[in-house]
Amino acid sequence: MEEINRKIIALLAADGRMSFTELARRTGLSVSAAQQRVRRLEQRGVIRGYGAVISPEEIGLPLTAFVSIKPFDPASPDDAPDRLAHLSAIEACHSVAGDESYILKVRVASPTALEELLQEIRAAASVSTHTTIVLSTPFENRPPRLD
Repeated sequence: MEEINRKIIALLAADGRMSFTELARRTGLSVSAAQQRVRRLEQRGVIRGYGAVISPEEIGLPLTAFVSIKPFDPASPDDAPDRLAHLSAIEACHSVAGDESYILKVRVASPTALEELLQEIRAAASVSTHTTIVLSTPFENRPPRLD
């Protein structure tokens, strides 16, 4: 799947009510091109409804990993999230206590893509990485208990 389609899916997953004008602005497409891509994604069954986008595995991102990052220089500015924000394979960035500064949740198409992403992360943020690959996900994104 093309990167632009992944971006469209991510944007609509975050805000299914986003206008085509806003979707076009955020993807760099014309409004009509954004509409056409969304219609094609709907026709292919990639978008099944707004609030029901298919899983990352179904769109070609079967490999999930958690990447802990630590700056090479502890005295350097704490700007890793800003330096990594452009990498769309990073699904989440969590500031953590402990040896690492942040833990990133990433989704990629293959081990080769993960290796390339790790190189990009190291270069962009001047950090060392420690990676854990997810084997399976028994549950995820559960709603909080309200009792």
